[in-house]
Amino acid sequence: MKSQPPTPAERYRRRRLYLRSGQVIMLTGVTVLIVHWLAHLEAFGPSQPEGWIDLAAGYPMGMVLLIAGAIIASKQPS
Repeated sequence: MKSQPPTPAERYRRRRLYLRSGQVIMLTGVTVLIVHWLAHLEAFGPSQPEGWIDLAAGYPMGMVLLIAGAIIASKQPS
């Protein structure tokens, strides 16, 4: 049995789901970047983030989240 192609309404809903999911992921990435930047400015106290946090959860993770969110947000429904 062949599956029916999605209706325009279903494609629109799926596109909106991809778009909003990607935007939430990008917002999370921006939040990670801002918090990490503020930590380097010592806004949360005089201590600096540890080295492994810099490598794992700092700028690289924020950028990965931004890129992944952009990819998901730009995905076209099939």
